[in-house]
Amino acid sequence: MSIDFKAKQLEFATYIRDSESLAVPDDVSKDRMDTYRQLFFNNLDNFLCGTFPVLRQITNDENWVALVQDFFVKHPCHTPYFSEIPEEFLDYLQNERQNQHDFPFMLELAHYEWAEMALAIAKEDSPAESVCPDDVLQKTIGLSPVAWPLAYQYPVQRISPEFLPEKAPEQPTFLVVYRDNADDVHFLEVTPVTYRLLELVQEHEDGVVAEACLKQLATELQHPQPEQMLANGLQVLEGLIEKGVVLVF
Repeated sequence: MSIDFKAKQLEFATYIRDSESLAVPDDVSKDRMDTYRQLFFNNLDNFLCGTFPVLRQITNDENWVALVQDFFVKHPCHTPYFSEIPEEFLDYLQNERQNQHDFPFMLELAHYEWAEMALAIAKEDSPAESVCPDDVLQKTIGLSPVAWPLAYQYPVQRISPEFLPEKAPEQPTFLVVYRDNADDVHFLEVTPVTYRLLELVQEHEDGVVAEACLKQLATELQHPQPEQMLANGLQVLEGLIEKGVVLVF
């Protein structure tokens, strides 16, 4: 008797996703199907635990299993690569997850943890060791392709079992995640002004003269002492260049 392989495969996969609601496929024992399902679920669970260690740490076992199960059932992953599953998990949290008991910062915390993994495996080259030139104001600068400015409502870098904020503070948190010339990933907390400076640099894909960028920032902020702003901004910029966050062309 001929078998529609695609239909059988879909039936198999659908049961593995949601064994609680569906009948066991014909001609397959429940014990065997449950073994397959447990293998798939454990692989997914282990990978998410490794990518989101803080989220896992602050979530009790029952709630964590329920969260992974909900993702497993509801979200149709469109990638065959395990390294892209965390991004699918973020998509699920943002667009499909509906649970009033979740931490209010869960999506932001997950994004923060994902960023570290994503940047570590990003295909772009890490910057060469950088030395800040003396005449940096006259140089064309750009944002490193492995440096990402990030803004969050919650201080995600501080969240732990001992610190679980129930509401966002008045001041957002601004971070830069970057990969250095040794391919190590770092997080740097920055001020709102530095974050805006990096945004301005990032907006110029072909690079921008450092002095012009700092002057634009001073104009935006309506700084009463533009020359002081320029001097302070230069100092910050030099530090970012030395870290490889900003590149000099």
